[in-house]
Amino acid sequence: MKIASLSHHASALLRPPPASVRPLFSRAPKRWQRWSPYVVAGGSVAALLPITITVLSTEYRVGGGWAGALGVAQTVPLVLAVARPLQAWLIVLCADVLGAVVMAQAEPAGHAWPWTPTVIIGYLLVMACLGLRETTRTLVTVWLVTCAAGLAVAVFPPDGTSSTDVLLLVLAGVVLAFTGAVRRREEAVRLLAEQETISEAERAQRTLLEERARIARELHDVVAHHMSVITVQADSAPYRLTGLDDAVRGEFASIASSARESLSEMRRLLAVLRSDGSGEDGAERAPQPGVDRIQQLVEATVRAGLPARLSLAADLPALAPAVDLSAYRIVQEALANVVRHAPGATTRVSVTCDERHLTVVVVNARAAERTSPLEASGTGHGLVGMRERVRLTGGSLDTGPLPDGGFRVAARLPLDTPDSCTEDPS
Repeated sequence: MKIASLSHHASALLRPPPASVRPLFSRAPKRWQRWSPYVVAGGSVAALLPITITVLSTEYRVGGGWAGALGVAQTVPLVLAVARPLQAWLIVLCADVLGAVVMAQAEPAGHAWPWTPTVIIGYLLVMACLGLRETTRTLVTVWLVTCAAGLAVAVFPPDGTSSTDVLLLVLAGVVLAFTGAVRRREEAVRLLAEQETISEAERAQRTLLEERARIARELHDVVAHHMSVITVQADSAPYRLTGLDDAVRGEFASIASSARESLSEMRRLLAVLRSDGSGEDGAERAPQPGVDRIQQLVEATVRAGLPARLSLAADLPALAPAVDLSAYRIVQEALANVVRHAPGATTRVSVTCDERHLTVVVVNARAAERTSPLEASGTGHGLVGMRERVRLTGGSLDTGPLPDGGFRVAARLPLDTPDSCTEDPS
């Protein structure tokens, strides 16, 4: 029990303080900014404390003990106002009211009453701290309490004094209104920045999920083909192979049944993936392209006005369906990004292979005119789609700007067959 209690107290000490007791400017990026409120408060106390004691004892004829006590109570809480402005305000208000009563019993004739100049300055500093920290409702309450305290003290003013009650009320209201407006503006800016960050993260996550669903739809036809082949082979095996006993025939029948169930489950999954109302079902059900159609893709890009050259390996090995489709989509997305962000830039597309990897490289030169940064905003799936496709095949992707102002996309996809090939520029 003691260990649990100690752990609880330790966690309470290590827990960050709530916003209500967090010092002013505590979230500032630089250290001197975080310490500046304490410097201002300490300087104000150092300046106001001796002046307050001197004014009370010499001009208002307040006794030395009372003058010292009131000076401390009216000025030292300014340091507390940096972290706890509401508590500091209560202390200062009570000290100011007590000081007005004490001065009324002395000789305030010919001087300001009930608030001395030093009292007004210290009170306004506390008001500034309150305005930067508290809610509008609290600020209105503070101002109304200040009005009530001033009216209560000023009911029976001493003879020959000049009233400063209205002056303090007006100045306090102005300071509270100004600092409260500053605080609300800073909060609005902070909330807007947080919302933009959240929106950007949500947009990136949505883009990622959409691209994964798109890849899943494209790979469905590839997987469905293999499952169909398994089903046909399992169904026809008893008729193609003679001399099979009943147990083997039953095993083939079980394999065919499981394959048909898997196909049914895949069709239901695909129906969910395609139920987005985008109207692209027909395009999604079309045969998926591969490396053999990159030549047509580059030619279409050239007809669209983008100077592009293709270097395609002459004798590519048989590629896995996922690698074949991913290579085509990477080139397609890279060329789309060039058209979108660097129109008119000279572009080179290279598709080569070695014994273990297929390498796809798309490099564009600097755009002829100023354009927007690549993938800086919007809902484009270019780089996101490339990363997902490369991750799907277990390859690697390298993208980034070039020193001359261009951009490079290089994907390295693993091959299933270790065939070699030679490059044939076209």
